[in-house]
Amino acid sequence: MPTPIKIASRLDPIKPSITLAVTAKAAKLKADGIDIISFGAGEPDFDTPDHIKDAARAALDKGVGKYTDTAGILPLRKAIAAELSAVHKVSIEPDQVLVSTGAKHSLYNLFMALLDPGDEVLIPAPYWVSYPDMVMLAGGRPIILETKAENDFAVTAQQVAAACSGRTRAIVLNNPSNPTGAVYTRAQIEALAKVVVEKDLLVISDDIYRQLVYGDAEYVSIAAVNPEVGKRTVLVDGVSKTYAMTGWRIGYTAGPLNLIKAMNKIQGQSTSNPTHISQIAALAALTGPQDCIATMRKAFDERRIEMVKLLRAIPNVTCREPKGAFYAFPDLSAYIGKKSAEGSILDDDVQLCDWLVEVGKVAVVPGSGFGAPGFVRLSYACSMKNIQEGVGRLSRALQTLR
Repeated sequence: MPTPIKIASRLDPIKPSITLAVTAKAAKLKADGIDIISFGAGEPDFDTPDHIKDAARAALDKGVGKYTDTAGILPLRKAIAAELSAVHKVSIEPDQVLVSTGAKHSLYNLFMALLDPGDEVLIPAPYWVSYPDMVMLAGGRPIILETKAENDFAVTAQQVAAACSGRTRAIVLNNPSNPTGAVYTRAQIEALAKVVVEKDLLVISDDIYRQLVYGDAEYVSIAAVNPEVGKRTVLVDGVSKTYAMTGWRIGYTAGPLNLIKAMNKIQGQSTSNPTHISQIAALAALTGPQDCIATMRKAFDERRIEMVKLLRAIPNVTCREPKGAFYAFPDLSAYIGKKSAEGSILDDDVQLCDWLVEVGKVAVVPGSGFGAPGFVRLSYACSMKNIQEGVGRLSRALQTLR
């Protein structure tokens, strides 16, 4: 046997994406003919709107598919700059925009361009699974700030101020939140903005769900609080969630020119430009009819209400109302440590979720992957039928535990 190839030590602390792992496991079981309902993937079940697909078809007929500028085609960067300037009340020029292969790629480029070894990034928990690992891959230190369900998972200005050190470079603000669906209030955003200026922090504002907000909740841009904060904010966004374009892989970053140039340098030596045809589709999404957003948001809202109602009906399960995105984040800690009918002790949320997919035939994502052990994440970006049947399976399975 040949000697195993030595793998770079930088990967030692890095974990595989738990959401992708759960989704892959559910997909494999389905492929094997097993009836699984999956709440794992953060992916709208809607098809990409017709006018976006039509624009891509027309571009193919005219001839498209060559290399573009590494940063993205100029018409798309102009459209992004105009839209983000209007939303965030800041002045963004096209050369301050970098288009990448999804917002995940945008964030990876950003951390690689920003961080030196030992630099710290503040990350409120629960967090999207990839933030800490991306920071570590860039040589930085993720500093996790715990939040509480009873406070709607909002990090406080006092926590941020107390966590800052001489190595703190930035704070990640994901609003609305994946995985909790929490939305920061205006007062909370303004308090955080004050600390950002006082502590000379960069705000990494991950706004990928900003158009999916429900009820009386309001998306408030931290960049719009005042010009001083706007200068310290890097905007990360994309078309995946808003326009049901996850597989098209288009995200983008807008921020200080020197940072965008540094990110562009990294992208130029890794992926080069994002896919040409996907850029054409993204341009159509941003500049075409916007009524598709309201249609999808209305459906998500109806599903949100139904899922939360059903989860709250399960004995010993609590669930805060998600105000944005398309996730519910119930607390299943009452079922940790219980014994299954098969005789297994489910010692943590990972074991519980493995058991749920194998026995309960329902896939949910363990909260420990988001820095919140005992919770689970369910996506309601699926049909009402699947929500009703899937949460029913979850309820019936949990109630067999002793």
